[in-house]
Amino acid sequence: MIRFSSSLKGYWSFKTFGGSKKLADKKGKVTILENKKDNHGAIVIHKENPKLFYYEDGTPYFLLAFECDWLYALDYHNENKLPKTNHLLNLIDKNGFNQIVMNVFSYDVSWKKDKNIKEHPEHEFGGPTDIFPFLGNNDNPDFSSLNPEFFKKLDRTISLLHDKRIVSHLMIYVWNKLVAWPNMNSDADNMYFDYVIKRYQAFPNIVWDISKEALLYGRADEPYIKNRIIRARKNETYNRLLSVHDYKYCSKKPEDVDFISTQNWSHNIYNKMLDDYTKFNDKPGFNIEHGGYEASPYKVFSGSYTNAEVCLRRNYLCLFARTYTTYYWQGTSWNLIIYNPYKQPDDFIKPKFEYFKYMQDLFKQFDYSKMKPTPLKNSAGYNLTNDEGTILLYFPKENVAINAWFLNPDRGERTIQWFNTLTGKYTYIKTIKKGQKYISPWTEKADAILISKLKK
Repeated sequence: MIRFSSSLKGYWSFKTFGGSKKLADKKGKVTILENKKDNHGAIVIHKENPKLFYYEDGTPYFLLAFECDWLYALDYHNENKLPKTNHLLNLIDKNGFNQIVMNVFSYDVSWKKDKNIKEHPEHEFGGPTDIFPFLGNNDNPDFSSLNPEFFKKLDRTISLLHDKRIVSHLMIYVWNKLVAWPNMNSDADNMYFDYVIKRYQAFPNIVWDISKEALLYGRADEPYIKNRIIRARKNETYNRLLSVHDYKYCSKKPEDVDFISTQNWSHNIYNKMLDDYTKFNDKPGFNIEHGGYEASPYKVFSGSYTNAEVCLRRNYLCLFARTYTTYYWQGTSWNLIIYNPYKQPDDFIKPKFEYFKYMQDLFKQFDYSKMKPTPLKNSAGYNLTNDEGTILLYFPKENVAINAWFLNPDRGERTIQWFNTLTGKYTYIKTIKKGQKYISPWTEKADAILISKLKK
């Protein structure tokens, strides 16, 4: 199979070469037409605005990621359709997420599993005995060859993501999910890595990630990760974006990656992300794991924060420091996948996906690509401002009020409006008056965003 894609309209011709007469000297043409289905192309770094992600056609890409490591397994045993995957991806798409952080293959988790999963075995996807990217299985691997059936199934998932215009942030390796990997730099290791790159590079919705938590667990070292990056660049024709799920590597060798991946659970996450925004002035920042893992019916991995509102806040704090971010729900992010959470029994804890739909809608209305972090001095709240004078101030619900003196009418006539992060509701737009007090209408009930625009 030969895969090809292009962002250039016109007629393309091809001819094959090879040692086999059956495969050599095949000729044909491919016609690339103008997009008609909201297909903006691959994700790229804008040359004039390298701190942000864009599509190939110049449309800003507001990255809002969703972790689902075992997505490959959801419909693996259905030979004809992907009903579970389709249902989950429709929910993800509907609620504003446009990137899936996923593994090529994960086997199982090393931590203790929730005993309640025994009542719902249909949600367990860890420890498969008949799914493996090589011959054999994870318990008895045969590294002499890859397993074409595994990759045919993965093709379907990547294709479905593309059909829904969702990016696959594809982590090629993962060290802490009990995978029986071949020895590093062995023929089998190189065969697997090169094959993944070559097989999926033509998909416009691909972003490469060498490995989840690349330098943890004593498996890989910096020279090995460097070698993988070189191999990827050598074998990859389409220049898809590449990073490493390891802040130590990205910060030490930023020239090797296209964007800075961060895993930061700090309580003062805004300040940490703001420091990175200042430090890496020519690359986007992406907090791929901020320690917030929203609670589900099963306790899978709690991290440091499980409350839905707190997890939402951490995402907003990253965004207000101009760092893209990722959402985790314990019911979908790892080996347990509740693909239809809103069709579960009433006593099941449901995810708050809708919070992120409101977030995505907000930054479509107030273009995130034009906003820049503007830290407040001697005042509470968090500030994003654009060059047209639009100001967004993020208010945690504990803030009774903030000192927003810079909004006073003597600096230009302005409007004020409030946005509720939990309901997506906006208040009516009003003109700011002299002596205006900036108090959220949902103090102690919900985090809010004050929206102020200069009147023309």
